[in-house]
Amino acid sequence: MASRDLFNDIHPVIAIAPVVVSDGTAAVSAAIDTAGYESVTFIIATGVLADADATWAVTVKDGEDATQGNHTAVADTFLIGTEADAGFQFDDDGVTRKIGYKGGQRYVSIEIDDVVANSGSAPISVICILGHPHTRPTANPPA
Repeated sequence: MASRDLFNDIHPVIAIAPVVVSDGTAAVSAAIDTAGYESVTFIIATGVLADADATWAVTVKDGEDATQGNHTAVADTFLIGTEADAGFQFDDDGVTRKIGYKGGQRYVSIEIDDVVANSGSAPISVICILGHPHTRPTANPPA
């Protein structure tokens, strides 16, 4: 039985709400404010990927303002895990991937792009888990 409390030490934020992409459009999160937290992990989940040859690449971005369009790609030294390992392809049905951020910018975002175009149904979602809060316990339900 688990004896450690993670519940009061995390704050989950929807980065990319569950969506079905069928036309090669990139899935892009809004800027996520990390103020008050010391760790960031993105959890990517796929559903049944209908295309027979599509692949997707993940890019983590950061910036000092809340406008995702102003963010730039994060250098590999500020990632925990790799963007390549966070990516997925047509036969990765019902899988999860994770990638962490350890940079110093206040705002982070994530983008999932087709590398080989997707023409079928591709259900995906991304949750950002903010951890190591400055103040605990974290709110429930998350605000």
